Amino acid sequence: MHLTGILADHICSVSQVEVPPSIDETVLRCLLDLVGAAIAGAEAKGPTATRQSALLIFGQGTAPIWTSAKTAAPVAALICNAAAACALDLDDGHRAARGHPGACVIPTVLTLATQTKVTGRTLVSAIIAGYDIGVRIAAAQNPQGIPTRQSGRWAAFAAVAAAASMMGARPAHIAQALAIAGVLAPNQQANGSSGYSSDTGNDVKEGIAWSAATGLTALYLAMSGHTGPADLLDHPDYYDRERIVDRLGNRWEIGGTYFKLYACCRYIHAPLDALLTIMIEQALLAEEITGVTVDTFGWALRLGNKTNPENLVDIQYSLPYCLAVTAIDGPAALAPVGVGLLNRSDLSRFAEKVRMSADPELDRLFPHQTLARITVETTRGRFRSPVAGPVGDPAHPLSFGALEEKFLRVTRGIISPGQQKTLVNAVLRLRADDGALLLHELGSIRSSEA
Repeated sequence: MHLTGILADHICSVSQVEVPPSIDETVLRCLLDLVGAAIAGAEAKGPTATRQSALLIFGQGTAPIWTSAKTAAPVAALICNAAAACALDLDDGHRAARGHPGACVIPTVLTLATQTKVTGRTLVSAIIAGYDIGVRIAAAQNPQGIPTRQSGRWAAFAAVAAAASMMGARPAHIAQALAIAGVLAPNQQANGSSGYSSDTGNDVKEGIAWSAATGLTALYLAMSGHTGPADLLDHPDYYDRERIVDRLGNRWEIGGTYFKLYACCRYIHAPLDALLTIMIEQALLAEEITGVTVDTFGWALRLGNKTNPENLVDIQYSLPYCLAVTAIDGPAALAPVGVGLLNRSDLSRFAEKVRMSADPELDRLFPHQTLARITVETTRGRFRSPVAGPVGDPAHPLSFGALEEKFLRVTRGIISPGQQKTLVNAVLRLRADDGALLLHELGSIRSSEA
């Protein structure tokens, strides 16, 4: 049997198996974190443009577009909701995938949940299935055959799995949908740290929203008889079969999810944590810092790393500038980022003091770990951090309570305290109800443009 068929059977089985309680708990953490990221990111330039165009492209319907009074066809609503979720780089990620499953999977599940009557257990199972398929295929990519590392290359597989689980699709249709999605997914060869373009400060980013819409479209096509190359995962030059099927049904990939405290690329988080720790321990002020050296893995040096960013996306991919923001304005200024961080000469001057180098040992441990060590030169002497990974990794996890604090912080001023409390409670109640409260609250939020 082709791998697409094996994975299709697996997707159908997820709702029938009893997963460990820790996996259910991780689903709730992923849900709350993603909802917060989407609310915080909804009014960014990219999601705003998506909402203005999605109905023209995909048409009218009844699926709610979050933070908006608008409804649209499910594909239109999905691309809008996923665009908001990934706009600020606050959404979760997975080291094995080197990307972001939540911003694709959870909008797919919650968007489709408004179109059919399902149980909370169905929602949870669909999220587990989406992460499991997306991460397994992403981790199995052969970089010689698939050189780009962007999430859009594999997120469509995750969307197929999540949508198929929600809709109770037949295995034969799911297998074809995976094949279709794998061909039609955005190739992402130009954009991002693994792309050839140097202009990374744009709203395409990793193509997550478009890939989510592609996955849902692929499932609709397959259920109507459309077919794709069912063997596309069976070629070792492109995918490692053993990684895809490793402990399939026994190890749930969502358990390896990491969460982010800062609205920037994960590659930047370990240096941010290290700088913050040194500044607190030494009671350092930003004006006392004369230089910062970051030893890390080579891929971090391939980010945009602009010291004078032109937009919010530039900030998200600039290690020197994010260090400057943390040193001068504090870490809360990166959760989330705002336009007030642009055109700041004080931040640019500090960013220019940052030097970066690739450490061969840290390179060897990437992508399974994103480690860094920093040295801070000051008017009082030199301070050096140990090598460490970022807070929020499975090795340094964030509890539901910690993620609730993040949710309250990033949504403050956007929704009321009452709405914040209701959304948190709705997530906690999800397994015991049909998700109606969560869906109602998401549909009732209005941005300033609504």
